[in-house]
Amino acid sequence: MEYLQFSFWFIVIHTVVYTIAGAFALSLTGKDFYEGKKRSLDFLRDMSDANESKHVQKLFIPAQFLRGLLMSIVLFPMIGPLGELSFVLRFAFLSGLMFVYTDFASAVAFPNNIEGYVYMQKDRYFKKEAFWKSHIEMIVYSLIFGALVSWFLFLVIATSLTILLIFDSAGNQWLIR
Repeated sequence: MEYLQFSFWFIVIHTVVYTIAGAFALSLTGKDFYEGKKRSLDFLRDMSDANESKHVQKLFIPAQFLRGLLMSIVLFPMIGPLGELSFVLRFAFLSGLMFVYTDFASAVAFPNNIEGYVYMQKDRYFKKEAFWKSHIEMIVYSLIFGALVSWFLFLVIATSLTILLIFDSAGNQWLIR
């Protein structure tokens, strides 16, 4: 049950924070990054094209649920050890993990990561402007995500589970064995 609850809240936090960070980054980077024939990221779907935009809108939430589920499952063996860390260390670990593993050191080439520097055409995609604009979203996401998961999943949820076990164990000794 603990794993299901962990995954559920992990998925919710990931999806909400990823959406907010993306909207924030879009407001700073401008639509020229994602829309039009001369957009910076012309290898992605053109959001000014109704069909392509509809495709993204249809799959965005299910894709984030799946990403959140997979990322939460990978952390199952770490739930105990992460719960033993202080809030600051847990926040640093989770924020760093999300930023480094899902973005900067990702194996998928993008204008803001190591693989992008290796494989992308420098003149076309790997430009300073694209590098920093792309990082805004992931920095915001990683910091907010790390803070919420560190606080909510490990302090609020873990505390409520402990309280439930204490109350339940008063009449049912088998729960604490």
